[in-house]
Amino acid sequence: MELSHIIAFNVTLLAAILSPGPAMLYVIRQTLAQGRRAGLYTVWGLGTMAAVWTALALLGLDAVFAVFPWAYVLIKSAGALYLLCIAYQTWVHARAPLGEAPKPAAQAFLGGVLVNMANPKSVLFAAAVLIVIFPPEMSLSAKALIVANHLVVEWIVGSVLVLLLSTQAISSRYLRGKHIFDRLAAVVLGGLGVRLLLSR
Repeated sequence: MELSHIIAFNVTLLAAILSPGPAMLYVIRQTLAQGRRAGLYTVWGLGTMAAVWTALALLGLDAVFAVFPWAYVLIKSAGALYLLCIAYQTWVHARAPLGEAPKPAAQAFLGGVLVNMANPKSVLFAAAVLIVIFPPEMSLSAKALIVANHLVVEWIVGSVLVLLLSTQAISSRYLRGKHIFDRLAAVVLGGLGVRLLLSR
């Protein structure tokens, strides 16, 4: 494995992190609704689970899904239902004022983990990217380096995004249109959940 492989992986990773999806939308809403601290713990949870998916891809979980497709369907269905649950809660509480107590750090972190766990397609994406970018027959230390690199990139990029979103100007705009943004977020998250549930 060479430095060029890591650079190519990080470029692909950045594009994936910044692309619209349930993780990005969840981070935006958590940060705006709960504040900087909750947003940071959320992205750290998301990044941790994303790195776990990469580790599982390196260990060949995609091959397990191919042999036992029911396992993939089970995880995918559970993830889709979780996204639909988040969408429902967001829609119902769209007009409710923000609570005075911010979400506990552990709960915010777990929420991030669960949102990224909700999409087992991540392991298939990771496996495809790894096959294209990295050479075959990598050592265990090289695989550990890839996972650690993924984790660091996820945490840094996510933290920067949260710090930008948690500025006073952006937060005040969200509060003025909270019910509109929350309803929009609920529709998008619900649509992603249905899409994940119906996809093969």
